[in-house]
Amino acid sequence: MNPIQDIASPMTRPEKRATWSLASIYAFRMLGLFLVMPVLSLFAEQIEGATPALIGLAIGIYGIVQSVLQIPFGLVSDRFGRKKVIVAGLLLFFAGSVIAALSTDIYGIIIGRAIQGSGAIAAAVMALVADLTQEVHRTKAMALIGASIGVSFGVAITAGPVIASFIGVHGIFWLIAGLALLAILIVLLLVPNPRLSRKHREAQVIPSHFSEVLTHPELLRLDYGIFILHLVMTASFVVVPLLMRDAGLIPARHWMVYLPVFVLSLAFMIPFIILAEKKQKMKGVFLGAVSILILAFLGLSLFHASLFQVIGLLLLFFSGFNLLEATLPSLISKTAPGDLRGTAMGIYSTCQFMGAGIGGAAGGWCYGHYGAGGVFMACAALAATWLLLAFGMKTPRHWTNLLLSLERIELQKFDEFEQEILAIDGVEDVTLHPEEAVAYLKVDKQQLNTDALQNLIVQYSR
Repeated sequence: MNPIQDIASPMTRPEKRATWSLASIYAFRMLGLFLVMPVLSLFAEQIEGATPALIGLAIGIYGIVQSVLQIPFGLVSDRFGRKKVIVAGLLLFFAGSVIAALSTDIYGIIIGRAIQGSGAIAAAVMALVADLTQEVHRTKAMALIGASIGVSFGVAITAGPVIASFIGVHGIFWLIAGLALLAILIVLLLVPNPRLSRKHREAQVIPSHFSEVLTHPELLRLDYGIFILHLVMTASFVVVPLLMRDAGLIPARHWMVYLPVFVLSLAFMIPFIILAEKKQKMKGVFLGAVSILILAFLGLSLFHASLFQVIGLLLLFFSGFNLLEATLPSLISKTAPGDLRGTAMGIYSTCQFMGAGIGGAAGGWCYGHYGAGGVFMACAALAATWLLLAFGMKTPRHWTNLLLSLERIELQKFDEFEQEILAIDGVEDVTLHPEEAVAYLKVDKQQLNTDALQNLIVQYSR
Protein backbone atom coordinates (compact mmCIF):
# COMPACT_ATOMS: atom_id res chain seq x y z
CA MET A 1 0.00 0.00 0.00
CA ASN A 2 1.25 3.51 -0.83
CA PRO A 3 2.12 5.76 2.14
CA ILE A 4 -0.19 8.61 3.05
CA GLN A 5 0.64 11.52 0.78
CA ASP A 6 2.18 14.65 2.25
CA ILE A 7 1.13 17.71 0.23
CA ALA A 8 4.01 19.75 1.70
CA SER A 9 6.71 17.18 0.93
CA PRO A 10 9.57 17.98 -1.46
CA MET A 11 10.22 16.00 -4.62
CA THR A 12 11.97 12.70 -4.13
CA ARG A 13 15.36 12.07 -5.72
CA PRO A 14 13.88 9.86 -8.50
CA GLU A 15 11.30 12.55 -9.25
CA LYS A 16 14.00 15.20 -9.52
CA ARG A 17 16.06 12.95 -11.76
CA ALA A 18 13.08 12.26 -14.00
CA THR A 19 12.10 15.93 -14.20
CA TRP A 20 15.58 17.29 -14.95
CA SER A 21 16.45 14.58 -17.45
CA LEU A 22 13.17 15.05 -19.35
CA ALA A 23 13.58 18.83 -19.20
CA SER A 24 17.02 18.45 -20.79
CA ILE A 25 15.55 16.28 -23.57
CA TYR A 26 12.91 18.91 -24.24
CA ALA A 27 15.54 21.66 -24.15
CA PHE A 28 17.90 19.88 -26.57
CA ARG A 29 15.10 19.35 -29.05
CA MET A 30 13.81 22.91 -28.87
CA LEU A 31 17.36 24.24 -29.03
CA GLY A 32 17.82 22.28 -32.24
CA LEU A 33 14.68 23.78 -33.72
CA PHE A 34 15.47 27.36 -32.68
CA LEU A 35 19.20 27.47 -33.59
CA VAL A 36 18.39 27.85 -37.28
CA MET A 37 15.87 30.64 -36.82
CA PRO A 38 18.21 33.66 -36.52
CA VAL A 39 20.65 32.52 -39.23
CA LEU A 40 18.87 30.77 -42.10
CA SER A 41 17.86 33.94 -43.93
CA LEU A 42 21.42 35.31 -43.54
CA PHE A 43 22.89 32.38 -45.46
CA ALA A 44 20.22 32.33 -48.16
CA GLU A 45 22.64 33.38 -50.88
CA GLN A 46 24.69 30.23 -50.19
CA ILE A 47 21.67 27.93 -50.63
CA GLU A 48 20.67 26.97 -54.17
CA GLY A 49 17.12 27.91 -55.12
CA ALA A 50 16.51 30.04 -52.02
CA THR A 51 13.88 32.77 -52.21
CA PRO A 52 12.41 34.79 -49.31
CA ALA A 53 9.22 32.71 -49.43
CA LEU A 54 11.11 29.38 -49.42
CA ILE A 55 13.45 30.53 -46.65
CA GLY A 56 10.41 31.46 -44.57
CA LEU A 57 8.87 28.06 -45.30
CA ALA A 58 12.10 26.33 -44.24
CA ILE A 59 12.08 28.25 -40.96
CA GLY A 60 8.43 27.55 -40.22
CA ILE A 61 7.54 24.17 -41.70
CA TYR A 62 8.67 22.25 -38.63
CA GLY A 63 5.92 24.03 -36.67
CA ILE A 64 3.21 23.07 -39.14
CA VAL A 65 4.19 19.39 -39.05
CA GLN A 66 4.66 19.46 -35.28
CA SER A 67 1.21 20.95 -34.73
CA VAL A 68 -0.42 18.18 -36.76
CA LEU A 69 1.45 15.27 -35.14
CA GLN A 70 2.04 16.18 -31.49
CA ILE A 71 -1.39 15.07 -30.23
CA PRO A 72 -1.30 11.77 -32.20
CA PHE A 73 2.21 11.06 -30.83
CA GLY A 74 0.91 11.56 -27.30
CA LEU A 75 -2.00 9.20 -27.87
CA VAL A 76 0.23 6.56 -29.47
CA SER A 77 2.50 6.65 -26.41
CA ASP A 78 -0.38 5.27 -24.33
CA ARG A 79 -0.31 2.13 -26.44
CA PHE A 80 3.33 1.55 -27.32
CA GLY A 81 5.08 3.11 -24.33
CA ARG A 82 6.35 6.61 -23.59
CA LYS A 83 10.08 5.99 -23.97
CA LYS A 84 9.68 4.07 -27.24
CA VAL A 85 7.68 6.92 -28.77
CA ILE A 86 10.11 9.56 -27.49
CA VAL A 87 13.11 7.68 -28.92
CA ALA A 88 11.26 7.21 -32.24
CA GLY A 89 10.51 10.94 -32.35
CA LEU A 90 14.13 11.82 -31.61
CA LEU A 91 15.29 9.45 -34.37
CA LEU A 92 13.01 11.30 -36.79
CA PHE A 93 14.48 14.57 -35.52
CA PHE A 94 17.99 13.16 -36.10
CA ALA A 95 17.08 11.95 -39.62
CA GLY A 96 15.62 15.32 -40.56
CA SER A 97 18.72 17.12 -39.29
CA VAL A 98 21.02 14.86 -41.35
CA ILE A 99 18.90 15.34 -44.48
CA ALA A 100 19.06 19.12 -44.04
CA ALA A 101 22.81 18.98 -43.37
CA LEU A 102 23.44 17.02 -46.57
CA SER A 103 21.11 19.09 -48.76
CA THR A 104 22.57 21.33 -51.41
CA ASP A 105 19.38 23.26 -52.15
CA ILE A 106 16.54 24.88 -50.24
CA TYR A 107 14.08 22.10 -51.05
CA GLY A 108 16.21 19.52 -49.25
CA ILE A 109 16.40 21.80 -46.21
CA ILE A 110 12.61 22.21 -46.25
CA ILE A 111 12.17 18.42 -46.37
CA GLY A 112 14.69 17.99 -43.54
CA ARG A 113 12.94 20.61 -41.39
CA ALA A 114 9.59 18.93 -42.02
CA ILE A 115 10.99 15.57 -40.87
CA GLN A 116 12.48 17.32 -37.82
CA GLY A 117 9.00 18.55 -36.95
CA SER A 118 7.49 15.10 -37.44
CA GLY A 119 9.31 13.89 -34.32
CA ALA A 120 6.63 15.52 -32.19
CA ILE A 121 7.51 14.27 -28.71
CA ALA A 122 6.17 17.10 -26.54
CA ALA A 123 2.96 15.34 -25.48
CA ALA A 124 4.74 12.03 -24.87
CA VAL A 125 7.36 13.78 -22.68
CA MET A 126 4.63 15.41 -20.57
CA ALA A 127 2.85 12.06 -20.21
CA LEU A 128 6.07 10.42 -19.03
CA VAL A 129 6.62 13.23 -16.51
CA ALA A 130 3.15 12.48 -15.15
CA ASP A 131 3.98 8.77 -14.93
CA LEU A 132 7.15 9.48 -12.95
CA THR A 133 5.92 12.09 -10.43
CA GLN A 134 3.50 12.10 -7.55
CA GLU A 135 0.26 14.02 -8.05
CA VAL A 136 1.23 16.80 -5.64
CA HIS A 137 4.48 17.48 -7.52
CA ARG A 138 3.24 17.13 -11.07
CA THR A 139 2.36 20.76 -11.75
CA LYS A 140 5.81 21.84 -10.54
CA ALA A 141 7.53 19.28 -12.76
CA MET A 142 5.59 20.28 -15.86
CA ALA A 143 6.27 23.97 -15.18
CA LEU A 144 10.01 23.26 -15.08
CA ILE A 145 9.86 21.49 -18.43
CA GLY A 146 7.83 24.36 -19.88
CA ALA A 147 10.49 26.80 -18.68
CA SER A 148 13.10 24.86 -20.65
CA ILE A 149 11.50 26.17 -23.85
CA GLY A 150 12.24 29.77 -22.88
CA VAL A 151 15.81 28.93 -21.92
CA SER A 152 16.34 27.09 -25.21
CA PHE A 153 15.00 30.03 -27.19
CA GLY A 154 17.27 32.52 -25.45
CA VAL A 155 20.35 30.34 -25.88
CA ALA A 156 19.54 29.56 -29.52
CA ILE A 157 19.06 33.10 -30.77
CA THR A 158 22.25 34.16 -28.98
CA ALA A 159 24.45 31.22 -29.94
CA GLY A 160 23.05 30.51 -33.42
CA PRO A 161 24.76 33.39 -35.26
CA VAL A 162 28.10 32.74 -33.53
CA ILE A 163 28.06 29.01 -34.31
CA ALA A 164 26.97 29.63 -37.90
CA SER A 165 29.87 32.02 -38.45
CA PHE A 166 32.26 29.10 -37.83
CA ILE A 167 30.45 26.09 -39.30
CA GLY A 168 27.70 27.56 -41.49
CA VAL A 169 24.05 26.51 -41.71
CA HIS A 170 24.90 22.94 -42.74
CA GLY A 171 27.22 22.65 -39.76
CA ILE A 172 24.39 23.77 -37.48
CA PHE A 173 22.24 20.94 -38.79
CA TRP A 174 25.04 18.48 -38.00
CA LEU A 175 25.22 19.95 -34.50
CA ILE A 176 21.46 19.54 -34.11
CA ALA A 177 21.78 15.91 -35.19
CA GLY A 178 24.35 15.44 -32.42
CA LEU A 179 21.97 16.99 -29.87
CA ALA A 180 19.29 14.51 -30.97
CA LEU A 181 21.62 11.57 -30.32
CA LEU A 182 22.55 13.01 -26.93
CA ALA A 183 18.86 13.30 -26.05
CA ILE A 184 18.33 9.64 -27.02
CA LEU A 185 21.14 8.60 -24.68
CA ILE A 186 19.52 10.57 -21.86
CA VAL A 187 16.20 8.79 -22.48
CA LEU A 188 17.85 5.37 -22.44
CA LEU A 189 20.35 5.88 -19.62
CA LEU A 190 19.02 8.56 -17.25
CA VAL A 191 15.23 8.69 -17.46
CA PRO A 192 13.71 6.17 -15.03
CA ASN A 193 11.24 3.58 -16.26
CA PRO A 194 7.71 4.25 -14.98
CA ARG A 195 6.22 1.71 -12.60
CA LEU A 196 2.85 2.24 -14.27
CA SER A 197 1.70 4.19 -17.34
CA ARG A 198 -1.84 5.48 -17.47
CA LYS A 199 -3.90 8.42 -18.67
CA HIS A 200 -3.33 11.68 -16.82
CA ARG A 201 -5.99 14.31 -17.46
CA GLU A 202 -3.78 17.13 -16.20
CA ALA A 203 -0.96 16.23 -18.62
CA GLN A 204 -2.55 14.51 -21.61
CA VAL A 205 -5.19 15.14 -24.24
CA ILE A 206 -8.54 13.39 -23.75
CA PRO A 207 -10.10 13.29 -27.27
CA SER A 208 -13.64 12.86 -25.95
CA HIS A 209 -13.38 16.35 -24.39
CA PHE A 210 -12.15 18.22 -27.49
CA SER A 211 -15.53 19.84 -28.09
CA GLU A 212 -15.75 21.09 -24.50
CA VAL A 213 -12.36 22.80 -24.75
CA LEU A 214 -12.85 24.07 -28.32
CA THR A 215 -16.14 25.74 -27.41
CA HIS A 216 -14.78 27.41 -24.26
CA PRO A 217 -14.64 31.14 -25.20
CA GLU A 218 -11.92 32.09 -22.71
CA LEU A 219 -9.65 29.24 -23.77
CA LEU A 220 -10.21 30.09 -27.44
CA ARG A 221 -9.06 33.66 -26.79
CA LEU A 222 -5.84 32.32 -25.29
CA ASP A 223 -5.36 29.81 -28.13
CA TYR A 224 -5.72 32.61 -30.66
CA GLY A 225 -3.24 34.66 -28.65
CA ILE A 226 -0.48 32.06 -28.64
CA PHE A 227 -1.10 31.43 -32.34
CA ILE A 228 -0.59 35.12 -33.13
CA LEU A 229 2.34 35.52 -30.71
CA HIS A 230 4.39 32.78 -32.35
CA LEU A 231 3.28 33.75 -35.85
CA VAL A 232 4.61 37.30 -35.47
CA MET A 233 7.75 36.14 -33.66
CA THR A 234 8.73 33.68 -36.40
CA ALA A 235 7.81 36.12 -39.17
CA SER A 236 10.02 38.73 -37.53
CA PHE A 237 13.04 36.43 -37.47
CA VAL A 238 12.85 36.04 -41.23
CA VAL A 239 13.61 39.76 -41.44
CA VAL A 240 15.40 41.03 -38.32
CA PRO A 241 18.76 39.26 -38.99
CA LEU A 242 18.83 40.79 -42.47
CA LEU A 243 18.13 44.27 -41.12
CA MET A 244 20.98 44.04 -38.62
CA ARG A 245 23.35 42.78 -41.30
CA ASP A 246 22.31 45.54 -43.70
CA ALA A 247 22.81 48.09 -40.90
CA GLY A 248 26.47 47.04 -40.71
CA LEU A 249 26.54 44.38 -37.98
CA ILE A 250 28.19 41.19 -39.23
CA PRO A 251 26.26 37.97 -38.38
CA ALA A 252 28.96 36.67 -36.02
CA ARG A 253 28.27 39.69 -33.78
CA HIS A 254 24.48 39.46 -33.75
CA TRP A 255 24.73 37.83 -30.33
CA MET A 256 25.90 41.23 -29.04
CA VAL A 257 22.36 42.44 -29.74
CA TYR A 258 20.33 39.36 -28.88
CA LEU A 259 21.96 38.60 -25.53
CA PRO A 260 21.58 41.99 -23.80
CA VAL A 261 18.16 42.55 -25.38
CA PHE A 262 16.91 39.18 -24.17
CA VAL A 263 18.38 39.55 -20.66
CA LEU A 264 17.12 43.12 -20.23
CA SER A 265 13.66 42.17 -21.43
CA LEU A 266 13.55 39.39 -18.81
CA ALA A 267 14.56 41.91 -16.14
CA PHE A 268 11.84 44.33 -17.27
CA MET A 269 9.34 41.47 -17.14
CA ILE A 270 9.82 40.62 -13.46
CA PRO A 271 7.96 43.56 -11.85
CA PHE A 272 5.02 43.07 -14.21
CA ILE A 273 4.83 39.35 -13.38
CA ILE A 274 4.71 40.34 -9.69
CA LEU A 275 2.02 42.91 -10.46
CA ALA A 276 0.00 40.35 -12.40
CA GLU A 277 0.30 37.43 -9.97
CA LYS A 278 0.80 38.98 -6.52
CA LYS A 279 -1.28 42.13 -6.99
CA GLN A 280 -3.83 40.29 -9.15
CA LYS A 281 -3.64 42.74 -12.07
CA MET A 282 -3.32 40.01 -14.70
CA LYS A 283 -5.75 41.41 -17.26
CA GLY A 284 -4.24 44.90 -17.25
CA VAL A 285 -0.69 43.56 -17.55
CA PHE A 286 -1.78 41.18 -20.31
CA LEU A 287 -3.43 43.92 -22.39
CA GLY A 288 -0.43 46.17 -21.83
CA ALA A 289 1.96 43.50 -23.11
CA VAL A 290 -0.06 42.99 -26.31
CA SER A 291 -0.09 46.78 -26.79
CA ILE A 292 3.72 46.82 -26.45
CA LEU A 293 3.95 44.27 -29.27
CA ILE A 294 1.84 46.48 -31.52
CA LEU A 295 3.99 49.54 -30.75
CA ALA A 296 7.19 47.59 -31.41
CA PHE A 297 5.96 46.39 -34.81
CA LEU A 298 4.67 49.80 -35.82
CA GLY A 299 8.05 51.23 -34.88
CA LEU A 300 9.94 48.56 -36.81
CA SER A 301 7.76 49.09 -39.89
CA LEU A 302 8.72 52.78 -39.95
CA PHE A 303 12.20 52.88 -38.37
CA HIS A 304 14.51 50.03 -39.28
CA ALA A 305 17.28 51.66 -41.29
CA SER A 306 19.56 52.24 -38.30
CA LEU A 307 20.99 49.54 -36.06
CA PHE A 308 20.14 51.54 -32.93
CA GLN A 309 16.53 51.83 -34.05
CA VAL A 310 16.33 48.07 -34.57
CA ILE A 311 17.95 47.34 -31.19
CA GLY A 312 15.64 49.68 -29.27
CA LEU A 313 12.51 48.31 -30.92
CA LEU A 314 13.72 44.71 -30.47
CA LEU A 315 14.03 45.41 -26.74
CA LEU A 316 10.45 46.68 -26.75
CA PHE A 317 9.29 43.62 -28.69
CA PHE A 318 11.03 41.10 -26.43
CA SER A 319 9.72 42.83 -23.31
CA GLY A 320 6.18 42.22 -24.53
CA PHE A 321 6.93 38.80 -26.00
CA ASN A 322 8.59 37.33 -22.89
CA LEU A 323 5.86 38.68 -20.63
CA LEU A 324 3.16 37.10 -22.78
CA GLU A 325 5.11 33.86 -23.19
CA ALA A 326 5.24 33.58 -19.39
CA THR A 327 1.63 34.56 -18.65
CA LEU A 328 -0.27 32.67 -21.37
CA PRO A 329 0.43 29.14 -20.00
CA SER A 330 -0.48 30.40 -16.53
CA LEU A 331 -3.77 31.76 -17.87
CA ILE A 332 -4.55 28.47 -19.61
CA SER A 333 -3.89 26.62 -16.37
CA LYS A 334 -6.07 29.00 -14.37
CA THR A 335 -8.91 29.00 -16.90
CA ALA A 336 -9.21 25.34 -17.86
CA PRO A 337 -11.17 22.96 -15.61
CA GLY A 338 -8.69 21.01 -13.49
CA ASP A 339 -9.47 17.67 -15.13
CA LEU A 340 -9.25 19.14 -18.66
CA ARG A 341 -5.96 20.96 -18.28
CA GLY A 342 -4.06 18.40 -20.38
CA THR A 343 -6.55 18.71 -23.23
CA ALA A 344 -6.50 22.51 -23.02
CA MET A 345 -2.68 22.58 -23.04
CA GLY A 346 -2.55 20.13 -25.96
CA ILE A 347 -4.76 22.36 -28.12
CA TYR A 348 -2.84 25.43 -26.92
CA SER A 349 0.50 23.85 -27.95
CA THR A 350 -0.97 22.88 -31.33
CA CYS A 351 -1.92 26.53 -31.91
CA GLN A 352 1.54 27.62 -30.78
CA PHE A 353 3.37 25.41 -33.27
CA MET A 354 0.90 26.18 -36.06
CA GLY A 355 1.47 29.89 -35.50
CA ALA A 356 5.24 29.42 -35.73
CA GLY A 357 4.87 27.42 -38.94
CA ILE A 358 2.52 29.83 -40.67
CA GLY A 359 4.55 32.79 -39.41
CA GLY A 360 7.73 31.60 -41.08
CA ALA A 361 6.05 30.84 -44.40
CA ALA A 362 3.91 34.01 -44.45
CA GLY A 363 6.77 36.20 -43.22
CA GLY A 364 9.05 35.03 -46.04
CA TRP A 365 6.35 35.53 -48.67
CA CYS A 366 5.46 38.99 -47.33
CA TYR A 367 9.12 40.04 -47.24
CA GLY A 368 9.59 38.97 -50.85
CA HIS A 369 6.58 41.02 -52.00
CA TYR A 370 6.40 44.00 -49.63
CA GLY A 371 9.77 44.26 -47.91
CA ALA A 372 10.57 44.48 -44.20
CA GLY A 373 8.08 47.28 -43.59
CA GLY A 374 5.28 45.15 -44.99
CA VAL A 375 6.16 42.23 -42.68
CA PHE A 376 6.14 44.39 -39.56
CA MET A 377 2.96 46.22 -40.54
CA ALA A 378 1.21 42.89 -41.06
CA CYS A 379 2.47 41.73 -37.64
CA ALA A 380 1.14 44.92 -36.05
CA ALA A 381 -2.27 44.38 -37.67
CA LEU A 382 -2.45 40.77 -36.46
CA ALA A 383 -1.43 41.77 -32.93
CA ALA A 384 -4.16 44.44 -33.03
CA THR A 385 -6.81 41.79 -33.75
CA TRP A 386 -5.56 39.90 -30.70
CA LEU A 387 -5.79 43.05 -28.57
CA LEU A 388 -9.39 43.65 -29.64
CA LEU A 389 -10.29 40.06 -28.81
CA ALA A 390 -8.44 40.20 -25.47
CA PHE A 391 -10.44 43.22 -24.27
CA GLY A 392 -13.41 40.89 -23.85
CA MET A 393 -11.58 38.37 -21.64
CA LYS A 394 -12.87 37.79 -18.15
CA THR A 395 -10.65 38.86 -15.28
CA PRO A 396 -8.70 35.69 -14.48
CA ARG A 397 -9.26 34.03 -11.13
CA HIS A 398 -5.99 33.70 -9.27
CA TRP A 399 -6.31 30.00 -8.62
CA THR A 400 -3.68 27.34 -8.97
CA ASN A 401 -4.06 23.63 -9.61
CA LEU A 402 -3.43 20.94 -7.04
CA LEU A 403 -3.67 17.19 -7.54
CA LEU A 404 -4.36 14.70 -4.80
CA SER A 405 -4.15 10.92 -4.90
CA LEU A 406 -7.29 9.09 -3.79
CA GLU A 407 -5.71 5.63 -3.78
CA ARG A 408 -6.03 5.26 0.00
CA ILE A 409 -9.59 6.57 0.22
CA GLU A 410 -12.47 4.12 0.15
CA LEU A 411 -14.86 4.54 -2.78
CA GLN A 412 -17.97 4.88 -0.59
CA LYS A 413 -16.39 7.86 1.22
CA PHE A 414 -15.77 9.96 -1.93
CA ASP A 415 -18.95 12.05 -1.68
CA GLU A 416 -18.32 12.86 1.97
CA PHE A 417 -14.65 13.61 1.24
CA GLU A 418 -15.66 16.01 -1.56
CA GLN A 419 -18.03 17.95 0.70
CA GLU A 420 -15.46 18.29 3.46
CA ILE A 421 -12.63 19.30 1.15
CA LEU A 422 -14.77 22.10 -0.34
CA ALA A 423 -15.30 23.45 3.17
CA ILE A 424 -11.56 24.06 3.65
CA ASP A 425 -10.44 27.68 3.33
CA GLY A 426 -8.79 28.30 -0.04
CA VAL A 427 -10.27 25.30 -1.86
CA GLU A 428 -12.38 26.84 -4.62
CA ASP A 429 -13.30 23.82 -6.75
CA VAL A 430 -12.78 20.06 -6.76
CA THR A 431 -13.41 17.34 -9.34
CA LEU A 432 -13.05 13.73 -8.30
CA HIS A 433 -12.25 10.92 -10.74
CA PRO A 434 -12.60 7.68 -8.78
CA GLU A 435 -11.61 5.57 -11.80
CA GLU A 436 -8.22 7.34 -11.83
CA ALA A 437 -8.02 7.72 -8.03
CA VAL A 438 -7.23 11.43 -8.45
CA ALA A 439 -8.81 14.66 -7.20
CA TYR A 440 -8.32 17.82 -9.28
CA LEU A 441 -8.44 20.96 -7.12
CA LYS A 442 -8.48 24.68 -7.86
CA VAL A 443 -7.07 26.52 -4.86
CA ASP A 444 -6.26 30.05 -3.76
CA LYS A 445 -2.73 29.54 -2.42
CA GLN A 446 -2.84 32.73 -0.37
CA GLN A 447 -5.94 31.50 1.47
CA LEU A 448 -5.37 27.74 1.46
CA ASN A 449 -5.37 26.07 4.87
CA THR A 450 -2.70 23.48 4.11
CA ASP A 451 -2.81 21.92 7.58
CA ALA A 452 -6.57 21.35 7.37
CA LEU A 453 -6.19 19.79 3.92
CA GLN A 454 -3.40 17.48 5.11
CA ASN A 455 -5.39 16.46 8.18
CA LEU A 456 -8.39 15.63 6.01
CA ILE A 457 -6.25 13.42 3.76
CA VAL A 458 -4.92 11.57 6.80
CA GLN A 459 -8.41 11.22 8.27
CA TYR A 460 -9.84 9.58 5.14
CA SER A 461 -6.82 7.43 4.28
CA ARG A 462 -7.16 3.72 4.99
